[in-house]
Parts: sequence; C-alpha cells; structure tokens
Amino acid sequence: MKKENNFPLFLAPMDALTHQAFRMIIGRFGGCDEYFNEMINASSLLNNGPWEKYYLLDGPESEKLVWQLTDKNADKMAEAAGLLAQKDGKGIDLNMGCSAPQIVKTGAGIAWMLKPVEETALMVRKVKSAIENAAKDGAEAKRLSVKLRLGNEEYTHERLSGFCRMLKEEGVQMITLHPRTQRQKHSRHCDWSAVEELALKIPEIPVILNGDVKDRASFEAAVKTAPHAQGIMIGTAAAQKPWVFREIRGGEPLEIDCRQLALDFIGYVREYQPEEFYKTRLQRFFAYYCMNFSFGHYFQSQMLNITDIEDAEKRVKEYFEKCPEDIFKKKN
Repeated sequence: MKKENNFPLFLAPMDALTHQAFRMIIGRFGGCDEYFNEMINASSLLNNGPWEKYYLLDGPESEKLVWQLTDKNADKMAEAAGLLAQKDGKGIDLNMGCSAPQIVKTGAGIAWMLKPVEETALMVRKVKSAIENAAKDGAEAKRLSVKLRLGNEEYTHERLSGFCRMLKEEGVQMITLHPRTQRQKHSRHCDWSAVEELALKIPEIPVILNGDVKDRASFEAAVKTAPHAQGIMIGTAAAQKPWVFREIRGGEPLEIDCRQLALDFIGYVREYQPEEFYKTRLQRFFAYYCMNFSFGHYFQSQMLNITDIEDAEKRVKEYFEKCPEDIFKKKN
C-alpha cells in the first residue's frame, strides 16, 4: 500500500462545487490523483437537458476525471454510464451515499443501500455491462466504483460488509466510504475505524476513506487509524483551502495571492458555467473559502448575499481593500 507522499488523494464529488471552474483552481497547486465530478442525473443527461453540457466539461485533466451518476432508475443509470464510459476519464462512480432528503425520496443516493439487495445488485450489473460494452477495439473498460455511507441508523459492520461484497461480486472495482450513517451530521466525527474494518473484509478491491481530512495532521491520523485504506478523498476542505492536496503532499512553502485566487475563480465560473449557475456556484465556493481570513464570517456573509457575478467581484475587491493583510498568505 502506498504511504505518505505517494498515498493516492482524491477530490470528492460535491454538488455545485466540483465543476470545471473549481478543478482549475485545485490544479493551480498541483491537483490530486483523481477528480470526482459533481453528480450527474442520468435522466437529465439522457433527456439532453439544457445544462448537461456544463456537467460534461472535463478539464483541466480529463484523464483524471471520474464521472459520478445518480438516479432512481437502473436502466437509465446503465444507459447514461454507457455514454459516459465513451468519454475520457478514469471511470464511472455510482452515488449511493447522498443522504439529502430530496434525493433519498426519489429513490436515489443512499436509497440504493436501503432497497432490497437484489434490486441494487441488478442495477450495478446493468451499469457494469453497459461500461464493458462501451469499450471499443479491445480497449480496457472504464473502472466502476461506488461512493457510499455506513447505511441507515440500523447499520452494522456485518450488514455493510455484506453489501460491499455484493458490489464486488457485481463488478465494482473500488469503494469510497464516508463513515457516517444516513442521518449523522458533520458535527460528529467520522468513524475512520469502519473504513479499516471494511478494507480488511474486502481486500480484493481498494477502499478509499472520505471524511474529516482537512490538513496534514488529520491526514496522518486517518492513515494511522485506517492503514489498509488505499486512498483519501477530500471534500469541503479543498474548497476552503484549494492548496490542501499540496499541503498534505508537503513541499516548499509558497506565497498565495488570495485576492487574485478569488477573482480568478470568479473568472473561471464566468467562462465555464452558464449564467443561471453563477450565483449558486460562487456562493458554494465562498462559503468555505472566506473562512481563511481575519474577518471570515463577515466576508462569508458578504459573498452569500451577492446579486450577480459583477457584484461578487466588487465585494471581493472591497474586502481586501479593507483587510490588505489577508491578501498574501504563506502556505505549504
């Protein structure tokens, strides 16, 4: 297993956040081993929805991109997976971890962990078949992975490991575990030991740890607790600190122009997102990024109340005019 500076690092799929504009910012600091795209709704993709082309942007490193799918319908999941498998990238990931009520009620996200296991197994089998059929001229089929949680509040290690053995038997080649139950909030620390237990029970495929890793210290603690995990996936910490992967890898400190980074992100949103998405994408990023600064809550409040993209640029400039000491920060 790879350790320390060679330990695989992944960017988590996050709604309204892990789009191309955000990946461009992450890439400034050396990026990571794999970028998981924000989840794509299979039905919307197949219906050629007006926004789907923006979800399909694959820069800046298309060979490292993982396409995450969500839907309640197995046949649509399979058909969409077949289409995505023809694009560049590492593979297809099935969302079985989203616990947002509006997603679960439709039968998607973590609902796939709660359905009769035969139904979920059939869906995975159909997706796997579609991915394999999409491989042409003897090319290797794209990897199939699943991101999930522990399960509902009745979770047991035995139930989780049994579910994951089913996934492996149906052709899943990697599992990412966010070790919280359906209703557990982020105020409660992840149970990293559950990742270790799962990795030991299904050693045939990699198990990736996701949750509560935000810096070098927490990375080392996670690896110590789950030494058989085969990688670490980082989510919101990458929005707060786009340099977090570099920080974990180590290296010479560098001085970051935080003001310019904020303005460049706004520019990337303008370039790679539709106007209808500007506000939500900016608010999502700045909700985390603003917490780096001396008056973070004030800055955050300002950015959450933007009216349009020009107002966002104006508010960024005004903040750093008031707090010039926050412009440059030295980071690893």
